Amino acid sequence: MANKLVVSLSPHVHSGDSVQKNMYWVCIALVPALLCSFISFGVGAIITTAISVASCVCFEWAINKFMLKNPKCTICDGSAILTGLLLAFNMPSNIQPWIIIVGALFAIGVVKMTFGGLGCNLFNPALAGRAFLLISFPVGMTTWPTPGQGFGVYLDAETGATPLAWMKVMFKNAPDTELYQKAVQELSKIKWEDMIFGNTGGCLGEVCTAALILGLAILLAKKVITWHIPVSILVTVFVLSGLMYIANPQSYANPLAELMSGGLLLGAIFMATDYVTSPMSKNGQLVYGVAIGFLTVIIRAYGAYPEGMSFAILIMNAFVPLINNKFKPKRFGEVPVKK
Repeated sequence: MANKLVVSLSPHVHSGDSVQKNMYWVCIALVPALLCSFISFGVGAIITTAISVASCVCFEWAINKFMLKNPKCTICDGSAILTGLLLAFNMPSNIQPWIIIVGALFAIGVVKMTFGGLGCNLFNPALAGRAFLLISFPVGMTTWPTPGQGFGVYLDAETGATPLAWMKVMFKNAPDTELYQKAVQELSKIKWEDMIFGNTGGCLGEVCTAALILGLAILLAKKVITWHIPVSILVTVFVLSGLMYIANPQSYANPLAELMSGGLLLGAIFMATDYVTSPMSKNGQLVYGVAIGFLTVIIRAYGAYPEGMSFAILIMNAFVPLINNKFKPKRFGEVPVKK
């Protein structure tokens, strides 16, 4: 009987999860939004996405091979592809190709590989790349092509302001000014279905609410992420912007419009939930999400840029070690000590 007892080292329970599998599931969840961007912005969206993904993969391969002398190839784990997709999703479709390459180099070379590669980076590489480009090339990063111009239009596409930009104009100007009236007029032209199905200006991955929610459903169904971070962000933004709207409806936007405009859904679903740069415990994730939602609303209302999601996530990335230290997950098999 004793001979049938097999004792082995842990772990004893195996699952089918892996870094590579989860990375590719996130890429799959981004496909609906990617297809919507192709439909809305045509060939510009295709070129921007292709350059961004190819640049991120090439830079990671080159840094590993020639600078770090790492014999192990890491480009197959899907993280470089995902970074390229998310970086492209945070850009307008008519941006110059060389700016995309510079952003990819910063995201991979500075933010990711400098800290040791996947699992070691403090900040989300795609968001850090976007923030770098936004500060370095503000005109190129904030010139938004209008959707529906066909597949033949690229760099010379007709441009216009985004809904979030018009909301910012409403907040910055008094109701009796010409700019305020212009913002109200432009926002009245935007229908709810336009924001749901991607018929508004903006970055590639932020314009189609329906596609992003479908991506969230895929990630939750495959258990790649949990609800804690995205739901806490969205609820916080809805509640806080709703209170501001109730207090002053002439200056602040409807909370539903706040949720569906800009990169809020994209950031809450696909970037704030990044394994490396988000807290480990559920309570920590809730605190992290609430803080991101709060900072997003404050930056949108009082900051220099109309969008605050990227900066809010990057700020909270820096606080993740402190959050993990405060909200530590319970150790497996730990017995509570009675005082």
